[in-house]
Amino acid sequence: MSTALHPKLALFDEGDAAPRLPVVDHYCGVEARMRKSLELQGEMGPVFDITLDCEDGAPIGGEAEHVLLVAELLNSAANRFGRVGARVHPLDHPSFEADVDGLIARAGEKLAYLMLPKPQSAAEVQQAIAFVDATLVRHGIRKPLPLHTLIETHGALREVWQIAALPRIESLSFGLMDFVSAHRGAIPRAGMSLQGQFSHPLVLRAKLEIAAASHAHGKTPSHCVVTEFKHPSAIQEAAQRAARELGYTRMWSIHPNQIQPIVDAFAPSTAEIDEAIDIIHAAQAAAWAPIQYRDVLHDRASYRYYWQLLERAHQTGQPLPIEVERDYFTPALAGNA
Repeated sequence: MSTALHPKLALFDEGDAAPRLPVVDHYCGVEARMRKSLELQGEMGPVFDITLDCEDGAPIGGEAEHVLLVAELLNSAANRFGRVGARVHPLDHPSFEADVDGLIARAGEKLAYLMLPKPQSAAEVQQAIAFVDATLVRHGIRKPLPLHTLIETHGALREVWQIAALPRIESLSFGLMDFVSAHRGAIPRAGMSLQGQFSHPLVLRAKLEIAAASHAHGKTPSHCVVTEFKHPSAIQEAAQRAARELGYTRMWSIHPNQIQPIVDAFAPSTAEIDEAIDIIHAAQAAAWAPIQYRDVLHDRASYRYYWQLLERAHQTGQPLPIEVERDYFTPALAGNA
């Protein structure tokens, strides 16, 4: 085995690695905020996704017009990085089919993903997937369209492992507000707060089940919203807990002020990055055989961890040595790995 073998080729079998999505999924539905979010993404780069909201963002009675607006934004020059998706209405809503058809017909090649909200079961997710896929065929869209879904009902949580196993699903998000509401007052209002959502047992159980099911099936778990947006340090702390305690690799933002604190929380520290670089370099020099580093033994299992840490550093825009960017993240060298 060549010592220059790229970490992706050396450490993972084909299909083993989960998709590497940006760590922030930023939601917006009002026109001014959607345009501002696209401007901000243009400035910061693709360190966050934007989900243009056709569900809660659409005025009642104005759903069709809102889809036209979202399609216009998807096709605009402001969509610089191809990391803009859309949330449609739930499957049982009268606007679901029109949302999907309108977005795919007008902007199917530009969509990064579609978010499917409020499923009650895995069968319902499959039904929505079937309609989306038939619509792609009908409009001649050959670009793969990843699908995300929200786990926010009792039925979806009960079948979250079956939902995570569906090949067309790329990411599962936790819908905190609707989940709490579904308990009809049994979970107190504090369960939706910044602190309470990390301490109430029923909420924690849901978060952990979603994260476990996602990782078991190679999907990206996306943490729920934090509604308090005026305290960046508190938002960053919540994001750190989601990442380091609950296993989430992505998190929702509902205000531009939340984006950078979440990116910072999911980014590895400089010390973690330096250690990962040293270990990966040493492993590569040893042709990926076991090594000893600072009196600790490492093998392919720990190499995977440190490689994924470097991927997260790159993904969150952390500064990396020129040779690391060149050897590991230059598409010409690593794109086929």
